[in-house]
Amino acid sequence: GKSDYTPRGRRGFRVTSPRRFPHPFQPLVAAVSAQLFPPCRRRPFSLGRCFLRESLQSLEIAQVVQLRYSMEDLPEPLLAEIVKRITRTSHLNSLCLVSKQLYTVEAEHRDAILVGCGLDPSTEALVSLFSRFLNLAKVEINYSGWKPSNGDQLNNQGLRVLSSHCPLLSDLALSFCSYIGDSGLGYLADCKKLRSLRLDCAPAVTSTGIFHVAVGCRHLSVLHLVDCMEVDNVEWLEYLGRYGSLGELVVKDCDEINQYDLLKFGPGWANLQKFDFGIIGNYSYDPSYVLGYPYSYEICCDSLKDLRLAHIITDQEIGLRFLLGKCKALETLYLEYVIGLKENEMIALFQRCSNLNTISLRLMPLHCEDDQFRTVLTDVSLKALALSCPMLQVVELTFTLCGPNWPTEIGFTQEGIMTLIQSCPIRALLLNGASILYDEGMKCLSSSQFLETLELVDCCSITDAGMNFIIQAPCLRSLTLRRCKKVTDNGMAELAR
Repeated sequence: GKSDYTPRGRRGFRVTSPRRFPHPFQPLVAAVSAQLFPPCRRRPFSLGRCFLRESLQSLEIAQVVQLRYSMEDLPEPLLAEIVKRITRTSHLNSLCLVSKQLYTVEAEHRDAILVGCGLDPSTEALVSLFSRFLNLAKVEINYSGWKPSNGDQLNNQGLRVLSSHCPLLSDLALSFCSYIGDSGLGYLADCKKLRSLRLDCAPAVTSTGIFHVAVGCRHLSVLHLVDCMEVDNVEWLEYLGRYGSLGELVVKDCDEINQYDLLKFGPGWANLQKFDFGIIGNYSYDPSYVLGYPYSYEICCDSLKDLRLAHIITDQEIGLRFLLGKCKALETLYLEYVIGLKENEMIALFQRCSNLNTISLRLMPLHCEDDQFRTVLTDVSLKALALSCPMLQVVELTFTLCGPNWPTEIGFTQEGIMTLIQSCPIRALLLNGASILYDEGMKCLSSSQFLETLELVDCCSITDAGMNFIIQAPCLRSLTLRRCKKVTDNGMAELAR
């Protein structure tokens, strides 16, 4: 666009705003201007006549460029660089309407796409879509919120189209795809570069389809199975353990797969870096619990850095509990209502995993060996965590199943939590249902030199006095309060000030 410079006396010029472009041109203009005039050259006009002269020279250059290059004449490397820097899909779609050259360049350089409801008929639409974008490496198809009025969903023939039109496909996520089955996954076996497969709510997929992918996609390193109810026998898991190279395995809400089946992964545990397992339903009716399971095993998991277990019952040397006794390189640990934990083994885990930087514990009160009804872990565990994990930065402690009027059901004390905060560089802290946290604890939190994010949920003992303390935290940037019923307008007013 052109900027008009109109004389105003002897001291300077009046600069009017540039003419605004139609919406499709805005991303292109912004990117071109950033290429031609980097930010370091754009300084305020108050610097004097020298910079004014420089600005006029830049304006002349811009006018020359505008005369020399039309939209069709811009060098293709410049157009490619512009397209790479535009990340919003709506801007990319608008950019394609500017010229045929941009339409072609954008199609060549787009490597990821998200498809939702509305492709009807789905197979024909996918043929058109994938014929245009030939270099797609990441494809996500999500039918969340789908209704029959939206038309047909992706089916097995659609997966055939995907596998034949996307030779570079390496990352595929399929969510709420009810019409795909084993034959469709069989087509994915032709995607030899596939490294990541995520299935979320695929009710027609069975173990046969997963086995096809395991055999055909030899570079598969990420596998997520969430809410896949028909996946039962784990022949595919045994195959991946022996011949595969999985680095990330997520199995959640798959009723037919229990924690003992996962032991058949065998030697594959040695290469696994992230493992996430959880089941649906109430913890006391955990179908993974098999009393007196006969298998014994020696499995190596030295590479495991991210471990997440939810709603399972464990017993000594049975099931996935062995992970807690063998991990040495953990950086992230999530334990959600895992029944059967022992404090001594958790202390040993903390002492081995000195690189731990994120921990999330969701605990429930149980009848302990000392005849007390409380959570299994106590301040002794927190002390070991503080001494052994100097890199700890994120802590989440949840006690929603403990009665708010019975703080003794929580094995931790306020002093134990504060000792942890003072000993480690904690940057993010979440306390949920912590009736043991009082205003004195908020005073201690306010002195933390690293705390940036604080989330307090259902902490019924905090009052306005606690708000007066927390405003003194030197680095706090984000504060979330939910169901802290003793905090009133007075506390919030002090915070705002």
